[in-house]
Amino acid sequence: MDDYLRRLGRAGGPVGLGPASVVEVEDRSGRGAGAEAELLRRAVPKGAAVCALDERGRMHDSPGLAQLLAGWRDAGRSGAAFVIGGADGLAPQMRDEADAVLSFGPMVWPHMLVRVMLSEQLYRAVSILAGAPYHRA
Repeated sequence: MDDYLRRLGRAGGPVGLGPASVVEVEDRSGRGAGAEAELLRRAVPKGAAVCALDERGRMHDSPGLAQLLAGWRDAGRSGAAFVIGGADGLAPQMRDEADAVLSFGPMVWPHMLVRVMLSEQLYRAVSILAGAPYHRA
């Protein structure tokens, strides 16, 4: 994940995206997905587009994700926050409030693995927008 985030930071500047960082939240109260959603909301920077990662979301191909990011950038959004739920998934209200809900397929993935997959796809999206040869489809 760190490698892809570094790559994104280097490649994203010319296309107006990046750098990216990881912010972790932990609901120590044990109150579940609703309490976690409140912590996630507080962690999202003001004005950022919110993309919830959830198996019920929309599946994009890599160029489609690149266009989603470019659309937010071109609309003047100050950033994008990709939220990944914990073991209980995201609270329904967090999905409902999101600007987009993204799925990596109908399977449920461990959140640490989703971080790596998302980091790679964000780097790939920036590469597509920059016209770099990383994406070969």
